[in-house]
Amino acid sequence: MNTLTYENLHEVKKHVSSQFPYNTYLCSIPLDFTQVPLHWHNDVEIIVIKKGCGIISVDTEPRAVKAGDIILVRPGQLHSISQHEKDSMEYENILFQSSLLYSADSDPRTVGYFQPYFTLEYKLPWLFDDTCSSHEELSSCIDAIDDLCAKRPDYYELSVKGHLFHFFYLLFSSQGSPVTFSRSKSLDKVKQIVSYIESHYTEPITVQSAADYMGFSESHFMKFFKQHLHTTFTSYLNSYRLTIAARLLLTEDDSILSISERTGFNNLSYFNRLFKKEYQMSPREYRNRQ
Repeated sequence: MNTLTYENLHEVKKHVSSQFPYNTYLCSIPLDFTQVPLHWHNDVEIIVIKKGCGIISVDTEPRAVKAGDIILVRPGQLHSISQHEKDSMEYENILFQSSLLYSADSDPRTVGYFQPYFTLEYKLPWLFDDTCSSHEELSSCIDAIDDLCAKRPDYYELSVKGHLFHFFYLLFSSQGSPVTFSRSKSLDKVKQIVSYIESHYTEPITVQSAADYMGFSESHFMKFFKQHLHTTFTSYLNSYRLTIAARLLLTEDDSILSISERTGFNNLSYFNRLFKKEYQMSPREYRNRQ
């Protein structure tokens, strides 16, 4: 997901300076948005559920999550966040660059531990709940980092990195020997489709144009999309556009017509009808309610 799209979906509350590649976003579903569509990026992402419950999917595997759960998304992994029925969920979204922990010039041990993990060469669980033996300690690391980032004492960045190293020590040591695996080629195809939608959702794209981009026949594309994303291409595209539109309604003063056009809807009445079906209120009511 590109930076503009990501910031359109999230209330940006940066807890650190721009010179330190570690940021925290505080989010609420459905208050801020009903979902974060399937996407991927090159940052490491830690999601901590603070209140309520919801659904998180990593590499198209959906799991129910609840308060206290910790979700770790590695660079390049597909993931999404959505509302569970009518439940609400508050969560902390942490993003940082893997370079915060290691680089090619780091000592061989550190590179050997992190590089295979962050380049998806082996598999480890991504959901850590209260049944995980190290859950309490993992939570304590994040709490300590949150406190440091809130107070920002001198040299706090060094302590943040120290807690992150301890976080991954706990994660790696609690899982035993890593299991190498080959990622499904289908996931790479899904990433291509998702990237295509992110780049072109403002344009009048069709099933046929998306299928052509992927080098699929239209019928094969529709079958592949339904199999891996559990919905139709048109439904997914409309939902993605509506999610962006909903956030723009809250963060910008543009007219509803302008926002509908900016998010790929060239017919205002169609946009209004879809929006009301998705959010149970008109775009104007949605903007005024907030």
